[in-house]
Amino acid sequence: MKRILFVIGLLLVVVGISSYKGNEKEEITIFLIGDSTLANKPYSGSNPEKGWGQVFGLYFKDGVKVENHALNGRSTKSFRDEGHWDKVYQSIRPGDYVLIEFGHNDQKEKSPDRYAAPDTDYRNNLIRYIEETYEKGGKPILATPISRRSFDENGLLQDTHGRYSEVVREVAEEFSLPLFDMHKKTIEVLEQFGVEKSKELFLHYRPGDYAKFPEGRSDDTHLSPTGAFKFCDLAVEELRRELPELVIFLKD
Repeated sequence: MKRILFVIGLLLVVVGISSYKGNEKEEITIFLIGDSTLANKPYSGSNPEKGWGQVFGLYFKDGVKVENHALNGRSTKSFRDEGHWDKVYQSIRPGDYVLIEFGHNDQKEKSPDRYAAPDTDYRNNLIRYIEETYEKGGKPILATPISRRSFDENGLLQDTHGRYSEVVREVAEEFSLPLFDMHKKTIEVLEQFGVEKSKELFLHYRPGDYAKFPEGRSDDTHLSPTGAFKFCDLAVEELRRELPELVIFLKD
């Protein structure tokens, strides 16, 4: 059944791209669903925080539109329970893509409205998003959650996602889906940057740097503008490898 869903979904995607080529007014939409590391953040109010999905659309020429539906604090469970997925589901057309990146909030065991155990609810929630994307003729893309800046006292980066990233990889393999391994790629960047320089990628500010953070900020989860663009670069690298049919839409 899973193999049949994959083949049907792939055929519908091919039809959608062919439709675009035959009608220049048609656009392919890439829908993004996920949490605060992906989400759009306000440009006003002296707010430096940005999600990497916020700048993703800037990398494309005409023909591809990015709709970012990711929201702060959401998990695979709460994004659906609050009705956000239904809005996306109703908008998907054959040939569109849905990029799915959750994990940060699914881990929160003390938050029952968000918690999803990795090998049961989290896995099943991902599969349900995949199957419903196929129902609409869309093509699902899975993304592992980005790494936190979690260096220990010896300067070694710690994995705070555990099974969550592994489950995404396993589901992507099971369904033969494109995988943006953002966890792996962001770990590589953080280790390259090192303990101090990697602060530039996250919200590390002194008192007075930004009016939004009058007492300063030390946040190793959410991204600065520098981090948003750097991590989006990684996503585009993954797109070039996993979705060659979309490379023609990337800006030079």
